[in-house]
Amino acid sequence: MSRALRFVLPLLLVCGALPARAGEPQALERGTAIIDPFALRELDSDRFNLKRIMMPELSPKIPFMSGGLLFTLPSMAPVRKALDEEFDRYIARHKAEHPDETIGVGTGLDFQLFDRAQLYSANSRFVLSGIVNRMDRAYVAGQECGEIRLIYRLTRITSAGIGEAAVSPRLPMTLNLVVKAKGTRSAVTCAMLARRWLAAGQLTETGAELAEKLTARGGALELVSLPLNIDRIETNLQIAHAPKSPTRDFRTDYLLKVFKYNAETKAFEESPMENQIDRDKILVDDKLKADFKAWLLDPENLRGADRGTVLIPERFLAKGAIAPTPAGFSPSELLPAYGLFQGEGKDFVFSESDVVGALRKATESGGALQNIRSLAGFERRLNDMTCAGCHQTRGIGGFHFPGVDWMAAKPSNSTVVPASPHFFGDQVRRRDILAAFRDGRQPDFSRGFASRPQTRGSTELAGSEYEDGWGAHCYVRHEKAAEDDASFRGWTCAEGLACQAQTPASRIGMCFVKEK
Repeated sequence: MSRALRFVLPLLLVCGALPARAGEPQALERGTAIIDPFALRELDSDRFNLKRIMMPELSPKIPFMSGGLLFTLPSMAPVRKALDEEFDRYIARHKAEHPDETIGVGTGLDFQLFDRAQLYSANSRFVLSGIVNRMDRAYVAGQECGEIRLIYRLTRITSAGIGEAAVSPRLPMTLNLVVKAKGTRSAVTCAMLARRWLAAGQLTETGAELAEKLTARGGALELVSLPLNIDRIETNLQIAHAPKSPTRDFRTDYLLKVFKYNAETKAFEESPMENQIDRDKILVDDKLKADFKAWLLDPENLRGADRGTVLIPERFLAKGAIAPTPAGFSPSELLPAYGLFQGEGKDFVFSESDVVGALRKATESGGALQNIRSLAGFERRLNDMTCAGCHQTRGIGGFHFPGVDWMAAKPSNSTVVPASPHFFGDQVRRRDILAAFRDGRQPDFSRGFASRPQTRGSTELAGSEYEDGWGAHCYVRHEKAAEDDASFRGWTCAEGLACQAQTPASRIGMCFVKEK
C-alpha cells in the first residue's frame, strides 16, 4: 500500500461511518452525547450561547458574542496571550528549521498559517456543535461525577444565515468548555445523573422539543449550571497547513492548549495538559528523566497506565502540544513518546529491560495486565494517553469531535461525520460506566488503546470498523503464534477480512477483504 493511500484510507473510512442520528435506538452515542443539529441550534440560541455563559450582562439586543468581544474579556486575556505566544514560537521554530520555506497567512506559501485575525474578529463567533457526557472521567473528579463538555466550533458570521441557502462558514478550531457534571447540586447523586442521561438516549424528539426535554426539570442538562461549574477551557486549532509539494506530502499541524479556571482571579489560566509528556524537557534534565522513569515504572502507576487511568504529575507535563497530521514527518514530529526508548536516541529514558522488569513486577504484585503486555504495548500506551497522541489516532484530521454543522443546508442529511471512529468506538464503554452508576455498581473506568476500543464484552461493535470490521485497526499475526506480540494479538479481523500492514516494517494494519 502506498504511503499516500495509507493516510487517505482512514478518512474514507470515517466518511462512511456516519451512525444513526440522535434519537434512534441504535445510535452509538445514545445517552452519552447530544449531536442532534436542530436541538443544538435551539440550545445555542438560548441557555448555552457563549454570550449567556461568559458575559450574561451583555444586552439582550446582541444575539451572540463575537470572537473579538470574547477575547477582550478579562477572563480570556490569558488565553489570547498564550495563543499568541504559541504562534510566535511556532513561526520562529519553523523559520529556524526550514529557512528556505515561506510561512504566513494566505495561499501560495509553503506553510499557510491559521489567520488569527478571524479568531479575534467581530465577524466570527463560537457555535455550539455538540454536548458530550464524560462521567467516565469520574476517576479524576469523583465528587463531581466526572464532566460534561460543551463543544463550540469557530464560525464566520455571514449574511446567508442558516438553513437551505446557507454555506458552512466553519473554521478549523474548537473550544471545549468543560464543566463539572454534578456541579453545586449536592443532593443529586451520580446515580441520578447517569439515569437522566441514559433516559435522554431513548428520546425520539428532535429540535426544540428535544432541547426543552433536555433542559427541563429532571432532564440531562438541567444541572449544567453556568458559569458556576466551569472547570476549564480546552482549545484545538489548525495552526498551519502545508499543501502537497514535489518534496513533501500534505501536512496539517494542530495546536492543543488547556486553560484552567481560577475562581480567585476569575480568569482562565494556561495549565499543564493532562498526561501530555514534555519530552524535550525530560530528555535534557537527568534528574527529571530519572524521576519520570522511577515514577512511571512503579507497579501501581504502571497498572494505572495499563488501565488508562493514570495521572502523570504536572512537573513532567507540557502546557501546549503540536499534533501533526498525518504523523511522522521527522523524528521530532513523531508521536509524543518518540526518543524516550533505547534505540531511538542517545539520551533515552526507558530500556527494554527496564520495561520488561517493571511489567513483571506489576503483574506479580497486582495480577495480569489488560493492555500493556510488551515493550510495544508500553510505548503505544505512552503515546495514546497523551493529548497529542490521542488526536493523532483515528481522528478526523486533528479533531475527534468536529460536530454536525447546523448552519449548513439540510444539516440532518449532512454527509459530514460529527465525530471520529475513536469517539464512536468508545461510546459502548462510556454507556457501561453510566449504567454502573445508575445501578449502584462500582464503575470500571479502564479503557483499551485509542486504536482499538474496549467493548466490555458487548457485541454491539462486532463486524464494524470500530472493532474488527472493514477498516478496523488490527495486528498481522506471525506464522508462529509464540512470536505474536501479547499486547495486540487479540486485534483480529472478522470473517472474510484480513489484516494488511500499514508498512512493511509494521505489524499494525487495517482489516480489508482477503485477497484471492
